Amino acid sequence: MNEHDLLGAGLGIIVGAILALTGAGGGILAVPLLVFGLGLSMVEAAPVGLLAVGLAAWVGALLGLRKGIVRYRAAGFIAGMGIVVTPLSLWLAHQLPNRPLALGFSLVLVYACLRIYRKAAHQRLHGQPAPRAAFLPCVLNQQVGRLRWTLPCARSLAITGVLAGLLSGLLGVGGGFVIIPALTRYTDLDMKSIVATSLAVIALVSTGSVITASVSGVMHWPVAVPFAAGAVIGLLSGLQAAKYIAGPRLQQVFAVAGFIAAALLAYKAWT
Repeated sequence: MNEHDLLGAGLGIIVGAILALTGAGGGILAVPLLVFGLGLSMVEAAPVGLLAVGLAAWVGALLGLRKGIVRYRAAGFIAGMGIVVTPLSLWLAHQLPNRPLALGFSLVLVYACLRIYRKAAHQRLHGQPAPRAAFLPCVLNQQVGRLRWTLPCARSLAITGVLAGLLSGLLGVGGGFVIIPALTRYTDLDMKSIVATSLAVIALVSTGSVITASVSGVMHWPVAVPFAAGAVIGLLSGLQAAKYIAGPRLQQVFAVAGFIAAALLAYKAWT
């Protein structure tokens, strides 16, 4: 393994640790790390980031399945909608120049980190998550432990899947920063189940995107393999560390790092 591979693996470890410590949305930093750390373009970085995030998400999702906290029917439905639109968004990414892709990613990164920062600030002040709406489209049937499927529930989850798939192919993000707020807003699941279900969606959608990228011949495997291996190692290590250091303050630190990455990415795109 040469220095380039070691650097890629090290950056992957950072991504995996972020995923474990801050939640499923942490993988959004994978693309900026690949762009700045390994000098890839947005189009090259997107599928590599998805492979790493997807593998790490599979590990987290399987652990959640063992604990029985993954709502696998909801995850499969959301992921199915995402996989349908992923080839179109991946094709669109290759039609756009690098600059608008980088600027679009920067805006998405700012939006995601702003939500994370505000949520963490609320938890630090009040010690609990923000209150949910009185009406929730997807409610858990406590007798059987499954969501009650209604038309509003299916519509809400379908929109979430389409948006996650669009972002996956276009910008190379797993979509956890979209899925987690959506499940929080539309369901009455507890946070552990929301994160585990989100990881299952990310794993499935990322797999679809990686397959599409591989068939299209745009996957940069020499970079992708060490980066993805590092992400899995980072996730497993981060899950152990999360018992001691995860919390709202760490979420805020991650959000600030995301703001800086977004600013640097936008600056690089313009210059």
